[in-house]
Amino acid sequence: MTTTQPSKTATPARRIAAPSPAGETARKAPGGRPTREAAAQLERRILEVAAELFAAQGYAATSMEQVAEICKAGKDTLYRRYASKAALFGALMDTFRGAIVEELNACMAEAGAPEQRLRRYARALLDINLRPQLVALNRVALGEALPAKGVQPTPGADDPFLRRLADMVTEAQAAGTLGGGDAAFIAEQLLYATSIKPLVATMLGETRFADPAAQQDYFDRAWDLFMRGAAPG
Repeated sequence: MTTTQPSKTATPARRIAAPSPAGETARKAPGGRPTREAAAQLERRILEVAAELFAAQGYAATSMEQVAEICKAGKDTLYRRYASKAALFGALMDTFRGAIVEELNACMAEAGAPEQRLRRYARALLDINLRPQLVALNRVALGEALPAKGVQPTPGADDPFLRRLADMVTEAQAAGTLGGGDAAFIAEQLLYATSIKPLVATMLGETRFADPAAQQDYFDRAWDLFMRGAAPG
């Protein structure tokens, strides 16, 4: 999971979508300004290109000039949206976070017993955490952008994914599936048991979790161990 938040200079951005063809001329509104649709399309293109560059070559090697050139956008246009590379990277990670929240909300729309919902959410987090582009961006965030102050660590209390997990732990406790205790602490242990180990291993170059069967086997064993430890009594 993305473990960082934008630096205070970051500008919020919309969800990443497929880029428009390079060099496409933005439609103009009366008076010569781009239409709202064209401006949104350019913003999506900027974030798509930035994601590809940061993931492929890292934070230090990616420049605002590169992003502007590939987007076929002027540097002034880019800097009006994002005052610095740190702001661009922070907005990119914020956009990923927002898209993941939407995806998880859709995943959890189906009803079920508290234990089933907790398991489904934890499994979805593992799947999301191991997506190649997100692995690459988390590696960049922790290894380069965080030391360069391009992003800031996200306190656990502010992490939307951990808060949601803690709420589900509370529901499972109320249903008698899990024992008592600090729901936030229990949720954190569940997250580390089921997602963080594979994420860190993959960030460090291990390939075993690229196999869906290996992912599922790991999750099943981690989940069973967690449930035995967190069971009532």
